[in-house]
Amino acid sequence: MDCRAFRENHVGFVDDVLPAIDMEAMHRHLRSCGRCARHDLAVRRGLLIVRNLPPIEPSADFMSKLSERIAELQSTGAMEPAAAYRLTTGGFAALAAGLTLFAYATLEAKNHFGAPETLTLPPVVATAPASPAPPLSAPAYMAAISTGMPLWPAVLMADEAPRQMANVELQQAALR
Repeated sequence: MDCRAFRENHVGFVDDVLPAIDMEAMHRHLRSCGRCARHDLAVRRGLLIVRNLPPIEPSADFMSKLSERIAELQSTGAMEPAAAYRLTTGGFAALAAGLTLFAYATLEAKNHFGAPETLTLPPVVATAPASPAPPLSAPAYMAAISTGMPLWPAVLMADEAPRQMANVELQQAALR
């Protein structure tokens, strides 16, 4: 998983609503990527702070004050949507310049990041080592060879050891 996929799925990861395989991939990426781990920590700390905030309780006369203010704004015409969103010549010029800048930046980014560069490495020439490695001595060579003894008999014997000890004690008690 890459950082982009991690951040796209992070909300589901925090809410624990992703499938188990995706959750495991997110956990693996979190352990291997310090940047995403810091992001996850910041988000979780922020959520912890917000969840522990005391509830906001408005004053008793809040609704009456709000209703008075809305009535005052309606009577003065300040709530008229056409007056609030009138586009002036300067605003139009600023909007056009912003859109042009956005289009230019998009095209430049496409040209800059569009085609990946081909990676070329310098040629490598293999040479023989200056001096041969010393041969292994016979005891070291023999110690390095696997004995071929399987591990299962030892594990089974260790598992059954307490029962065998108990059986020995029971057998000795029965012989008395």
